[in-house]
Amino acid sequence: LCLSLSELGLPAARTGIVIAEESIIKALSGINAIMNLATGSFGAMLAEPLVRSGEILSLSRDVVCPFYKAKMEKAVAVFHEAMGEDTCRWYIHKPEGAMFLWLWFPDLPISSLELYQRLKERGVLVVSGHYFFPGLPEDDWRHRHECLRVTYSQDDDRVAEGLRIIADEVKKVWQEQS
Repeated sequence: LCLSLSELGLPAARTGIVIAEESIIKALSGINAIMNLATGSFGAMLAEPLVRSGEILSLSRDVVCPFYKAKMEKAVAVFHEAMGEDTCRWYIHKPEGAMFLWLWFPDLPISSLELYQRLKERGVLVVSGHYFFPGLPEDDWRHRHECLRVTYSQDDDRVAEGLRIIADEVKKVWQEQS
């Protein structure tokens, strides 16, 4: 079982928990050290006393989860309003605790990577969904090119502005195809 502690509000600390046999933990630690070239221990130093005392559970349940749930609900409401009802088909994958929304635009006329480029030009950074499907042939599953990952962890006004720009750009893409 591998869990990330990013949702505790320190995503850059790159800290997580692995529950497994010791040999597996050692192997994963070795892989992590090689892949990340000796990341700092700041996150682990902060998390360790909270894990030992069990405080991490109440902190997560009573503070962090409600905080990010409220941010997620605001972001979803803003995007619903920005997209409206009479535009292209779109969905938000069920948010399950991370600090991201997954936006899906079925039959998007351009790839999510092209949409990323257009959004970047407008000052909005997202992550193209195709990065999250490693190992699949490029043309194997269209869905991977129709999704964006969008964070809602920043300031609410900034998130709302970015979501409105995303909605505007997606509508433009569809209008260009008409």
